[in-house]
Amino acid sequence: MLKLFYAPKTCALATHIALIDAGANYELARLDFGAEEQRKPEYLEVNPKGRVPALVTERGPLTETPALLAYIAQRFPEAALAPLGDPFAFAEVQAFNSYLCATVHVAHAHGRRGYRWVDEPEAIAAMQRKLPASVTACFELIEHKMLRGPWVMGESYTICDPYLFTVATWLEGDGVDISKLPRVIEHRERMAQRESVRQALAEQAS
Repeated sequence: MLKLFYAPKTCALATHIALIDAGANYELARLDFGAEEQRKPEYLEVNPKGRVPALVTERGPLTETPALLAYIAQRFPEAALAPLGDPFAFAEVQAFNSYLCATVHVAHAHGRRGYRWVDEPEAIAAMQRKLPASVTACFELIEHKMLRGPWVMGESYTICDPYLFTVATWLEGDGVDISKLPRVIEHRERMAQRESVRQALAEQAS
């Protein structure tokens, strides 16, 4: 059985949704970030990075959301969560998810975890002031150039969709004017109606 280590309101939600979409047999392990459980030796044995998500498989743990999503799509091909038979199309899926991981999530983190990059309070405050503009720029690119249709890749739902949904739930908290992102918000609302999303949110709230 797969075991997903997560914390509520983190990017681990994307992997959680994908596991449900895939029909996977899984169990959840919740970490309390307030109690810094992600830094305890027991968890660092699973993920030395001290972050979530981590997915424990029969062959060992995996980390980083794009890798976990690709693993789920490939392990459960019958769920058709990615265009596995088309190398170019699958690379496009990976490119989108890598952008969310390496650019969008990092921009978001500047507002809450500036201490990862600088020590001076005034520098951290400057990052926080910049947050709405930097995150807005990321999502305007998604809005106008990357979101192809009802789903990220167009007509077909893929592992890109739970990931975009997850990071889009952070928009208001980042001070972004969502009226500038109608297609992203429509996608978020469409995702919120999916049973897999409702189930994942309910499981993380319990």
